[in-house]
Amino acid sequence: MVVELKVELRNMEARVKDSESQVNELKTELMVTKVQMELLQRENSVQATQLISLETRLTAPESKTSDLEKQNADLQTRLSTSESELLVSKSRIDQLERENGEKPKVAFYTALTNSGQVGPYNTDITLKYSKVFTNIGNTYNPATGFFTVPVKGVYNLQFTTCGNQSGSIGINVYKNNQSIMHNGIWQSSGGDKYFTNSLVLELIAGDEIHLVLPSGNFLYDDKDNYSTFSGTLLFPL
Repeated sequence: MVVELKVELRNMEARVKDSESQVNELKTELMVTKVQMELLQRENSVQATQLISLETRLTAPESKTSDLEKQNADLQTRLSTSESELLVSKSRIDQLERENGEKPKVAFYTALTNSGQVGPYNTDITLKYSKVFTNIGNTYNPATGFFTVPVKGVYNLQFTTCGNQSGSIGINVYKNNQSIMHNGIWQSSGGDKYFTNSLVLELIAGDEIHLVLPSGNFLYDDKDNYSTFSGTLLFPL
């Protein structure tokens, strides 16, 4: 019986050793598993960081794209506004050009003669300014000396006279058959002497303006254009 107990004891010791060996193996496997879990956790943390970085990098272009889209929309709005303003300006320019094209244009500038002294005479004479430099609207007639008003409006008329010897220098301005201005000076000695004057008149179509040399007066003119007559339409009425 003692022998049997010893055999059974040895068997139990062997079984205990096997169990301890299995326990040690399990501990080893457990440690390996823990190490693997730690490695996986670290890898997971790295991947999470990389994912956050990637999301950030993906979000940045989207934000930049959104900003560019807003800028483009603003530019489109400004372009549309500029185009509208340009159309308005062009329409206004076209209107002004039409209005300007429809307005009558009147301007003339003349000088008296190249022959030197004119007068004195013992009667009034109409002065015919024969040298025509400007005659826009063809309203001045050098053959008659008359400026004929083409449209109702306000006109500016101007004349300059010259004398180069002693005597009376004078001009009468006539509207139709009525004298509306007289200018004259007495020159007591030789040498050039001038006077000039201008008128602003409201005239109607068909009115005629001409200058008259009164009897006993004289003027002087030559190639240097000392005595002139000019006029222009300031604005129609």
